[in-house]
Amino acid sequence: MRVLIVDDETLARERLKTLLAESAEDVVCGEASNGAMALEVAAECHPEVVLLDIRMPGVDGLQAARELARLRPPPAVIFTTAYEQHALAAFETRAVDYLLKPVRRERLAEALDRVRERHSTPARSAPAEGRAHICARGHKRVELIPIDDVIYLQAGQKYVTVRHRDGEALIDEPLKALEAEFGERFMRIHRNALVAREHLAGLERDRSGQLYVAFKGIDDRLEVSRRHAAIVRERVLTL
Repeated sequence: MRVLIVDDETLARERLKTLLAESAEDVVCGEASNGAMALEVAAECHPEVVLLDIRMPGVDGLQAARELARLRPPPAVIFTTAYEQHALAAFETRAVDYLLKPVRRERLAEALDRVRERHSTPARSAPAEGRAHICARGHKRVELIPIDDVIYLQAGQKYVTVRHRDGEALIDEPLKALEAEFGERFMRIHRNALVAREHLAGLERDRSGQLYVAFKGIDDRLEVSRRHAAIVRERVLTL
């Protein structure tokens, strides 16, 4: 199996590589020192297994695991950590195993065998849980944007603009899929726009009578289509 090793400590990565070198069935396809880098490397090398540390600077292992689960096909995640207290949160991400450092050869082999068993046994797909972040992948970095910070989502010709508290980013996820996933949090105001209910300040009209939504904390105004105007007015009044 192709294995991606993710740990901010060089010695920890070296130990895992040494253990994996003893296996004739597994090969290290990449390394990363933090969660954001792990997402970038995973998109390139398509690992079947990710050995993932939890406590890392920036994007930690738990956040990275939730994003890795969105890859198709998603890699199996085996957490490697020095801290027992993260076990519950780790298994909530559907991790295969949770190995305490220093990782023992026998425990690593056992965890990898468990992954192999899963690959050989067809299983039903579990329903995906709603994300806490949206992942925007740029040329040089990966940005995890908290859903709570997203003000609106607006589709362009090729990408969707994610407007958030600290600026904006581009993602290549369809607006329709985002609406299906986050429908309770966002409201459609136009065929190309979803707005976060909690960030709405109200409605405005220009001199021609065109309806717009206004937001808290930013000056942006988005057009409300005629098709959606009645339901938008009704929902804004109930906020």
